[in-house]
Amino acid sequence: MTPRQVLDMASEKGIKVVDLRFVDFLGLWQHFSVPICELSEASIEGGFGFDGSSIRGWQPINASDMLVVPDPSTAQIDPFMQIPTLVLIGDVIDPITRKPYSRAPRNIAKKAEAYLKNTGIGDTAYFGPEAEFFIFDDVRFDNSSNGCFYEVDSLEGIWNTGRDECPNLGYKPRHKEGYFPVPPMDKFQDLRSEMLTTLQQVGVDVECQHHEVATAGQAEIDMRFKPLVKMGDNLMWFKYVLKNVAYRNGRTVTFMPKPLFGDNGSGMHTHISIWKDGQPVFSGNKYAGFSDIGLYSIGGILKHCRAICAFSNPSTNSYKRLVPGFEAPVNLAYSSRNRSAAVRIPMYFPSPGAKRLEFRTPDPSCNGYLAFSAMLMAILDGIENKIDPGEPLDKDIYGLPPEELASIPSAPGSLEEAIEALKEDHEFLLKGDVFTQDVIDMWIDYKTEHEINAVRLRPHPYEFYLYFDV
Repeated sequence: MTPRQVLDMASEKGIKVVDLRFVDFLGLWQHFSVPICELSEASIEGGFGFDGSSIRGWQPINASDMLVVPDPSTAQIDPFMQIPTLVLIGDVIDPITRKPYSRAPRNIAKKAEAYLKNTGIGDTAYFGPEAEFFIFDDVRFDNSSNGCFYEVDSLEGIWNTGRDECPNLGYKPRHKEGYFPVPPMDKFQDLRSEMLTTLQQVGVDVECQHHEVATAGQAEIDMRFKPLVKMGDNLMWFKYVLKNVAYRNGRTVTFMPKPLFGDNGSGMHTHISIWKDGQPVFSGNKYAGFSDIGLYSIGGILKHCRAICAFSNPSTNSYKRLVPGFEAPVNLAYSSRNRSAAVRIPMYFPSPGAKRLEFRTPDPSCNGYLAFSAMLMAILDGIENKIDPGEPLDKDIYGLPPEELASIPSAPGSLEEAIEALKEDHEFLLKGDVFTQDVIDMWIDYKTEHEINAVRLRPHPYEFYLYFDV
C-alpha cells in the first residue's frame, strides 16, 4: 500500500484518528494518536516526533527527540476504538541523521532479513510461532517493603471445584488435562473464536484455536507463518487483540510463561523455514527429509541456544517453565516427532514445502522482532559454518538414565544464566550489523538491573514457609 492508498482508505472508511504504533526495547506496543487532518503523503514519508527518553532502554534526556515513520503497508482499522481509528506501525529513526535507530526492534528485524539475502542462502525466512496464553477471571498482586502476594483465578480452575458458585456446575479441567475436551469442560470456545475472527479483521491469518494442557483457561491460537518482519508485526497485533477481546468480555489474558504452580506453563514453539527463489532450502534426503543446510541450521540453533534464550525467554518467570525433568524442552537435542527435544522436525506433512524446524524452547513473553532475529542469525551461522548438530535423539529424553542425560547440554536455568551466555556468545548476532554491540550491552544492563537484581533482592513468600521458624 502506498501513502496515497492509505489516505484513500482513510477517506473511504471515515477515519477520524490515526494511531501511530511502535514496539519498545522490551516488546510492548507504544502509541500516540493524531487527528486525520495531520496525515498526508508528506507526514507519512517524513514521520512524527516523540520523546525517546521516556521509552525504556532508549535515549538519554539530552538526546530525546526521535521520529516514528509510518509503514504504509501496515495500515489497519482498529477493531476496538469507538472513534474510527486507523493504525499504522512505524519505524523509529534519528531525526538528525535520518538513519534507522539501532535499538528499535523492528529495525533490527529488517536488518536480519537483509542479512539473509546478502548471504545468498535464501531470500525469505518464514516464522510461525505457537503462542500459548492464559485467560483469567481475576488477577491481583502487590509488592511492598513488608509484604507481597499474587492471586489469579478462573472459572475453569480445578481449585474451584469446592467453591459455592450458586450453583457450582463442575466441569473444570484437572491439572494437565485441559488438552482438549469439548464444552462444557472447555469454557472459552466462543471467546477464543471471537479472538480468532478479530485477528482476521486486522489481517492476521489464523490456522486454528484450542484449549491447552493446563487448567484455568490455558489456550493457543496459531497464526499462519509469515516472513520475519511481518510476523513480528502480527505478534504485536496478536497480543493486542487477545488482551482487548478478553478485556471487553470481563476477563484478562496473560502471556506470562508460568503464572500457575504445578501445571503447564505457556511456551511459544516457533516453526522456521528458509526459502530461495520459491524453493524450500531445508528440504532434502537426509534425516527426516532435511537437507544438509537444514541440519546445519539446527546445529546453529543448538550451539547458540543458551544465548538466544536471553531474547526468546527474556523474563525471570521464563525459567519457572524451563526446569529440567518437567514439561518444557530444555535439553539441547533434535529429533523428528519427539516433543521432548529443544528442536523438532514436524512430520505432519511429507511435502518438501512443509519442511521446517520447530524451536520449542521460546516463550511468548519475548519481543518477537528480537527473538526471531536472534533465531535467524543463529541458523545462518550454523549454515555458514556447517555446524554439525550431531545425531538425532529419538528417545524420550525425560526417560533417559542419568548417565546418558548428563551428556546432553541444557538450556539456561535462569535469566541470569541466559544473560551470562549472551555475554560470552554474541558474535553471531553482530554479523551484518544486525544487532549492534550497543544493543547487546543495553539488553544485558537493563535485564540485570531492572529484572534479575530486582527479583533477587526481594524475599519470596515461600521462603517464609520454609524458613520463618529457623
